Amino acid sequence: MKYHNEQMNKLVKNTPALQKELKSIMKQMSLERHLALKALYHSEVADGGPYQTDYQDLNK
Repeated sequence: MKYHNEQMNKLVKNTPALQKELKSIMKQMSLERHLALKALYHSEVADGGPYQTDYQDLNK
C-alpha cells in the first residue's frame, strides 16, 4: 500500500478521531502538517492499522 497525500487528507477530514490524533502529533512533535500526516499514516493506516480499510476504500 502506498501513501497518497490527498487520500490521507480525506480520511482525516472524515474521521474525527484521526483529526484529534493529527493535532496531537503536530503539537507533541512540533511537526508541520504534511509530516504529521505521514506519521499518522504509518501509525494508524499502514500495515494492517485500524484505518487501513477506510483508507483503501477512498481509492475506489
